[in-house]
Amino acid sequence: MELDIALPFYGDVDFLKEAVASILAQTDPKWRLFVADDGFPDGDLPDWFAGLKDPRISYLRNEINLGANGNFQKCLSLLSADFCLIMGADDILEPNFIETVKNVALKYPNVSIIHPGVKIVDEKNIQISPRSDQIKSKIRNSLDSDEALTGEALASSLMKGNWMYFPAITWRTKTIQNIGFRAGFNVCQDLGLAVDVIMQGGQMVLIDDEIFRYRRHVSSDSSVKAITGERFIDERKFFRAMSADLSELGWKKASLAARIHLTSRLHAASLIPTCIRHGKNPWNLVKHTFAWN
Repeated sequence: MELDIALPFYGDVDFLKEAVASILAQTDPKWRLFVADDGFPDGDLPDWFAGLKDPRISYLRNEINLGANGNFQKCLSLLSADFCLIMGADDILEPNFIETVKNVALKYPNVSIIHPGVKIVDEKNIQISPRSDQIKSKIRNSLDSDEALTGEALASSLMKGNWMYFPAITWRTKTIQNIGFRAGFNVCQDLGLAVDVIMQGGQMVLIDDEIFRYRRHVSSDSSVKAITGERFIDERKFFRAMSADLSELGWKKASLAARIHLTSRLHAASLIPTCIRHGKNPWNLVKHTFAWN
């Protein structure tokens, strides 16, 4: 069994190289890596990748900037193995990551989503535990690990609070290629893809072992968009669409959870003081916190 890894890139070159090094260090050598450079202004990257001289690695540079959603869609088109990982360019795999997820895929032949345990690290690779990640952990821990999870209960859990770490997820490739990312969303496309898989009967298996390091830093795209409130415009549209789709499926509890999106509202509320301190207009945060839909 082989695993395809897609790595959409536009950001810190040093983090990118560290991510690639963690892939090269895997105990299971049966993988392929596709790097989709969305036009980051660094002319040395093609030579650096060529210098690795590893036939498993393909470096591709987009002729025009596709943006986050467009580059994710491109990454999907590059994949052909049974399972795939769409990794963040600033994240790190533990050496046994691929070996572990492959064992899970063999144990659960119908699984569509494999979500491992995750360590949160900062820019210096120091493990941290922000409040938001503590909340994610509590919601996730309400579900059973090492068994196939499906249906409305799983969708409801994700609508209450998105406890997933998208770059850490191993997906069944054909399933997500057939579904694709929802158009028009640049922040919530990961959650949308997971719930769409679940609504079509897909299974998820959780792994307790922390075999993925997810990096949080203030300069990240999601952090900047959170402070300005931009990400919550995207989230509000997303949850409205999800509520409608879940309701049409007859999953009323999940639909209500999407309409309320409680932890998303609490997140917006918690950022209002920070937004004001940075001299930004907090209206988007206020509106997301109190608007019904």
